Amino acid sequence: MRLLIVEDEKRLADTLAKGLAAEGFAVDVVHDGIDGLHCASTGDYDLIVLDIMLPGLNGYRVCGSLRAAGDDTPVLMLTAKDGEYDEAEGLDTGADDYLSKPFSYVVLLARIRALLRRRTRSGSPLLQVGDLTVDPNTHTCRRGGQEVTLTAKEFAVLEHLAVRAGEVVSKADILEHVWDFAYAGDPNIVEVYISALRRKIDAPFRRRSILTVRGAGYRLVADSG
Repeated sequence: MRLLIVEDEKRLADTLAKGLAAEGFAVDVVHDGIDGLHCASTGDYDLIVLDIMLPGLNGYRVCGSLRAAGDDTPVLMLTAKDGEYDEAEGLDTGADDYLSKPFSYVVLLARIRALLRRRTRSGSPLLQVGDLTVDPNTHTCRRGGQEVTLTAKEFAVLEHLAVRAGEVVSKADILEHVWDFAYAGDPNIVEVYISALRRKIDAPFRRRSILTVRGAGYRLVADSG
């Protein structure tokens, strides 16, 4: 899943980005409201972490502009302020949750996962594709009840395919959602992770669930025998 952090405290933003990347998220970071609104409006994000006190445009205006444009991407607002009126204003502009600084990283991560769970299909935190179960909350994967150990990046690729199970997902789409916009490496890295996933979730169980659609991308299916 791909997250956008809009935070002018660069040290905090970088710390959050590194921590979330270690959890398997693709994370983009900008440091002012104008860039934040531009990225949020033109990018495809699963969640936005948005500071209120920003140069250019404050977080209230960024969030309000997104909602006015019909963008319903979950927004978690951060602020150094602490008061019910600040929280109310943030929520009134369309934010989905609110966290006052200083905050625990563990709490931030829990809030992010809770907001993302609301976006999963049928409101369920579990993604089920045949006997393959992907749990975004615990970052665990099971095949027929047996746990399969994946790296954070492997899980992120599988989760993105599972969210769009049955659909063709292009290599570019996987790169955009699982790697951040600063990635300048070989796009064939996607093929490396697809191969790794097949070795872990398919081959040992005599399954063939990650299909290659020539010239288009990949599709996750229940099982093709």
